[in-house]
Parts: sequence; C-alpha cells; structure tokens
Amino acid sequence: MAVGMVQAQTSTTTTTTDTTTKTSGTTTAKVFGGRGQYNTWSFGINGGVTAPVVATGGSNDYTNWKTSYGYGATLRWQVAHSFGIQGNFNGGKLEGNNKDALNGFRDDRQSFSTKFYSGTITGVVNVATIDYLRRKNAINFFVTAGAGLVWYNPTMVLGNGTDFVYSNADGSKHYVKSLVIPVGVGVKFRLADAWALNLGYTENFTDDDILDGLNRGYPSKDKYSYGYAGLEYTFGPKSKANLDWVNPVAMMYDELYDAALRQEVEALKGRVTNVENAVNDLKKDSDGDGVSDQFDKCPNTPAGTVVDGSGCPLKKDTVMVGGAAAPAAYTNIQFDFDSSVLRTSSYPTLDAVSADLRANTAKSLELDGFASSEGTAAHNMHLSKDRANSVKTYLVNSGVEARRVKVKGLGETRPIADNSTEEGRVQNRRVEFVQK
Repeated sequence: MAVGMVQAQTSTTTTTTDTTTKTSGTTTAKVFGGRGQYNTWSFGINGGVTAPVVATGGSNDYTNWKTSYGYGATLRWQVAHSFGIQGNFNGGKLEGNNKDALNGFRDDRQSFSTKFYSGTITGVVNVATIDYLRRKNAINFFVTAGAGLVWYNPTMVLGNGTDFVYSNADGSKHYVKSLVIPVGVGVKFRLADAWALNLGYTENFTDDDILDGLNRGYPSKDKYSYGYAGLEYTFGPKSKANLDWVNPVAMMYDELYDAALRQEVEALKGRVTNVENAVNDLKKDSDGDGVSDQFDKCPNTPAGTVVDGSGCPLKKDTVMVGGAAAPAAYTNIQFDFDSSVLRTSSYPTLDAVSADLRANTAKSLELDGFASSEGTAAHNMHLSKDRANSVKTYLVNSGVEARRVKVKGLGETRPIADNSTEEGRVQNRRVEFVQK
C-alpha cells in the first residue's frame, strides 16, 4: 500500500519557533541521516469487493458481471522516501452470467463462479510526499504496479442448467496457474503515527482467457478488479518516526532554525572576522617601504628610502655593474661547485636588491648565470641558467614582479678569473646583475 518517506534523523529533540506563527514540534531525525533512523516495515490487512471487469474497459466473455468478495494481506518495506517494495497475498471470488443474452445463455454458458488466490510483488510510489501547507502529512496518495501469480478454479452452469467444473488439458480439475499483472491507485489516511487506513483500487490482468472458465478462441485476456479498504500497522519503537508521515520540508526548516546551529554560524562569522582583521594587519605598511608594520624594525622611514628585509635603511656604495653605476647590493651571487642552491650568505645582498627594485618600480633586471670550466660545456650552460633562475625565484618570492626580471645562462663563457686555479673557478661560479 502506500508510502511517504524522507531521509533520516538522529535522536536529538529540537523545539522550533517561527517568528510569525509559533509552532513547536519534536524531531527525532536529521535530513540525510539515513533510513535506519525510521520505522520502515509495515503489515496490513484488507477486504473489499471484486468484479470480473476493470474500470479501464475491454471485452468480456459474459454479458453481465456481479460483485463478490475479496480479502488480502500486505508486507511492505520502504526503500526510499517515495518508493517501497510490497508483497501482496489476495484471495476471493469472481462471478458473472449471461442474463442479458438470448435465452439467458451464450457459448453454452449461463454463469460462472471462480475462486482465486494470488501472490504478487509490487512497487509502491508515493506521489504526495512533500507538503508545503502542513508540518506533518495526514493523507498520502500512491500508485502501485508489479507482477506475480494467480491460482483459480472456475465453476460454470451450462446452457442446460447443469454444473460444470473447468477441466485442465490432462483432465484434472486442480487450480489453474497464470501470470498476473496488478496495477493500482490508492489513498492512505493517518490514524496515528503507527496506524493508517488505506482505500485502494487494483486492476489485475491475467496471461490467459480461462479465468471465467471460457476460452472464446480468439486473442483476449481475462481481467478482474479489486476495490478495498484496510488497516496498516508500521512496526518499530516509538522513539523512531514512521517514514510515511515525515515531511522533509518541515525537517529542513527545523534544522535551518535550530538554535545551536545559529549559534555555531554566528561564532563562525566572528572567527572569520578575526582572521580578516589579522590578515589586514599583516598587510599594513604605514611608511610604504615594502615591509609590513609587524616586521618593520625601522618604522617611519622616509619615502623612497631603500631598506633591507627588516625595513631599515640600506647602506649603499657604488660599483660598476654592466657598465653603469649601481648600489653595492648588486654584487655577484656566488655558488658552490656544481650547485644552483643559494647560499644563506647571499640573502642580505638579495634582500637589498629586492628592496631597491620594489622602491624603484621603473627598474628591470637581467640575471646572467655563469659556471666554471669543470664538466661539459652543455652541462655548464644548463647549470648557469639554473643559478640565474634560483636568484629570480628569490626576488619574485620577496615581492618583485616576475616580468621585471629576465634570466640568461652563459655557461663557462666570459670568465672573470683563471679557470686553471681553484680560486679562479670559485669566482666564476656566479650570477651577475645587469640593470636595464
């Protein structure tokens, strides 16, 4: 039978209050908490009327049909918030006659009476799970469809008034077995959280033409209908909600307006504000020398002053570099044998170069890398470019724009000392600064 469901909850109790309409409700679940937090198994019994016809029409072997009785039981497992799998057992009786036929009979049949039993598996789809008008559902609409088997034993009254029990091809009179396809609709009313009243109608289509004991000899299939009312009970502890009646909209509303959640959101906002303030403090540079106030050991330096990494004025000498006068900060950077890793002793010089470039944004720089004559010329060319790139990486990481720094590898060409001595080779392992 039907089912209306939602995904899951925990076992905490929350009272919610709307600003316009005060409503209090106890929730024992959370959205996306899992099906295991709900009661999902239910058992039902039903009874009603049967007929050898269906509301959607079609041909019939008898001119008149009669209503009779039917009964059934169901066992359902709710798989998702709007879908369940249900096992059905049904039994009952079907009757019809040819009262309106000429002389009261047709095809040598006056009437028939068939007892039947069926077992089917159906899917149940709830088409009214979400309710935007009420916090808790009270009515659910559903549709069903599935397949199974039906067993039946037709008994007929022949045209001469004698009784006749349908015989199988082998002469036996045991129950006939056939495939049956049930399709139905229904409505479920909430009586209590665990109890429901079901009203439904099912059309059953068989895969043969002998349900009424008559095979007319042309392609047709017998069918019958069952209208019923029944009670359904959902198993499980009272601490869990019945998934049939949970409204997911109300659950989401409650979670969004949960007081503890609002407090966590406000606390998070405060933490974000504190982080933003801390970042702004780190970025603050009152004297504009390129060193933030938190790390500036010499605050309030005059504008345009070249400073080192601690924000203090840099002492300058003048030397010739690339044919032009430049600060002593632009002295060559030396490297160890076959290495492009910067020495820590080079950091003060590089800091001074960085400070000058950041203070004078019109300047650009070319870094010329060199190597001593050990190894092949190709290896030394590659090594010299790696050394120039190491210096560029340091400058860019300190705040110098990458586009203002070019690199060039010159290998073992243009030595400044004799490569035949170790002292000379040490001097040749270098990077030179060339201002542009």
